[in-house]
Amino acid sequence: MRILHTSDWHLGQHFMGKSREAEHKAFLQWLLETVNEHDIDALIIAGDVFDTGTPPSYARTLYNQFIVNLQQTCCRQLVIVGGNHDSVSTLNESRELLACLNTTVIGGVSETPDDEVVLLQNASGEYAVALCAVPYIRPRDVLESRSGESDSDKQLALQNAIASHYQTVFSKAADYKLSVVATGHLTTVNGQLSESVREIYIGTLHAFPASGFPPADYIALGHLHKPQKVAGQEHVRYSGSPIPLSFDETATAKQVVMVAFNDCSTPEITEIPVPVFRPLLSIKGSLKAIEQQIQEVSTDSDLSPWLEIEVTTEDYLSDVQSPVQDMVADLPLEVLRVKRQRSTQSAGLVREARETLEELDVSDVFTKRLEDESLENDRVQALTNAFNEVLDAIHLDTVQNEVNDGKAVSEKEVV
Repeated sequence: MRILHTSDWHLGQHFMGKSREAEHKAFLQWLLETVNEHDIDALIIAGDVFDTGTPPSYARTLYNQFIVNLQQTCCRQLVIVGGNHDSVSTLNESRELLACLNTTVIGGVSETPDDEVVLLQNASGEYAVALCAVPYIRPRDVLESRSGESDSDKQLALQNAIASHYQTVFSKAADYKLSVVATGHLTTVNGQLSESVREIYIGTLHAFPASGFPPADYIALGHLHKPQKVAGQEHVRYSGSPIPLSFDETATAKQVVMVAFNDCSTPEITEIPVPVFRPLLSIKGSLKAIEQQIQEVSTDSDLSPWLEIEVTTEDYLSDVQSPVQDMVADLPLEVLRVKRQRSTQSAGLVREARETLEELDVSDVFTKRLEDESLENDRVQALTNAFNEVLDAIHLDTVQNEVNDGKAVSEKEVV
């Protein structure tokens, strides 16, 4: 029995105003070829199929066409679980139709644990693996909030509720006396984050401990974009995103993970590298050094490289964009971001390097503001918790508004 684990496709992502359609199309074609090359029996997507709750039409087309094309491969089953970027209703709207194409979609936590158990077949058509298909767990799915609880009480209650949900689904899967695989879409303790990951703050739970997972033979995780093992355990892994979703991910090779069950329950785990479809490069230095590095950038890829430039010159320049753009004017390259080197020596939002608000995101501004205050660590942590809970609430409201707007547009089209 061979299973392929992937996650965090983020179809429909706009990266600094640029569409990732061409890269995603190239990845999905490569994935179909990889499925056949390695005789994959089942494919698992561990959340964040789409980048937003209302993905653009081309993203939906890529998704649907991939599922159709997968039927022409050796893969017998596809299982998709929802992530924090996915809308439960968007994923579930085509669930019944996709079931006719050997695809199981679990957009959100089910009221019946049995619904999250999926039996996977091997090449002979025999059931070989029981899958605990656990999606992204929202607080309201497993916990009722109580007034007067401290942050530590909330964190412990939510951690226990998530662990209990896993144990309940696992016990159902274990009844089949097969090898057991579980999925998850969450942050684990000591997980390596990247710039593109919007941290999940559920209540005050920052990260889920590896000890909270059930004793499954393999745990296929999503949410963190850098491929990694959890707590040094071979069988608990993030596959990572298939394409770099931020410039700080470019130093890490992308992969999908093949999990092979043979005669014993301990699976053989193989990392399959994903090709680079479009180079993303960060270049740093003085203007002179940057110009030299730009000339050395390879342009052999089918898709033109995207660059991030960080200018480290000490001289104040009112405009760092123009000289950099002049450097690439006649080259098949695109510069997506130009920024100044950040200085940590002076206080305030305007640093010695003349960093502007346009070069920061909202989390950067909050962090820099905290740095200017003399606060105890517990106070900093409490403020950070509150700030991130507000961000999470805003994100959920935005997703819901996108869903409602999408429904309104559809109704208008019908009329």
